[in-house]
Amino acid sequence: MRAKDLRVVKTKKAIYQALTHLLKDKRLTDIKVSELCREASINRGTFYFHYEEVGDVFKEFFEEVIVDLEESYKEPYKYISASQLKTSAFKNLDPKTVRIFHHVKKYEDFYRIILSDNVSTTYYYMFFDAIRSNFMEDSKIGKYDESKKFVYSFMTNAIIGLIIEWYRNDFEESVDVMNLHLVETLNVTTGR
Repeated sequence: MRAKDLRVVKTKKAIYQALTHLLKDKRLTDIKVSELCREASINRGTFYFHYEEVGDVFKEFFEEVIVDLEESYKEPYKYISASQLKTSAFKNLDPKTVRIFHHVKKYEDFYRIILSDNVSTTYYYMFFDAIRSNFMEDSKIGKYDESKKFVYSFMTNAIIGLIIEWYRNDFEESVDVMNLHLVETLNVTTGR
C-alpha cells in the first residue's frame, strides 16, 4: 500500500484548520473559497485540485472526525469478553477505557463549531446517526430487538447531551470525570 503524500496531508490539514478558524465567526454558507485559501495560505488552484466548494472541505473533515469517533466508541469493547458483551456490555464498561471524550477533546475546536449556531443541523443528525449506528451494531452482538431502536436513540441523545453540556461548561470537567458520567448514564438508562 502506498503511503499518503505528505504534501497532500499538510495541505488538507491547513485547509481544515483555516475552515475551523473561519467557522468561529461565520456560517459555513458564508465562507468563500478565496478567503479560505487566504486563511490556509494556499492558492485557488490547489483548493480546486482537492475540492469543488467549501462545503466539500467541511464534509470531508466531518467524515474524518466521525471515523475517529467510531474508533473511540469501540475502544472500550476491546476490554470486555464476548460473554459480557452479550449480556450487559454497558455494566461492564470501565470508565478508564472509554475514549469518546478523549476524541471530543482532540477535536475540541471542531466540536465548538458543530455545537454552535454557525453550522446546519444536518451535521448534528449525521453525528447522531454515527453514534446510533454504533449502538445498533453492538446490539447485533447480543439479542437484537427492533423495539429497542427507541432506546438506542435515547442513549445516543444521552451521549450527545453529555457532550453538549460539557461544551456549554467550556469543557471544564476532566475527560476522566466525563467518562464516569457516561458510564453512569448508560447504566441508568439501561437499568443496570
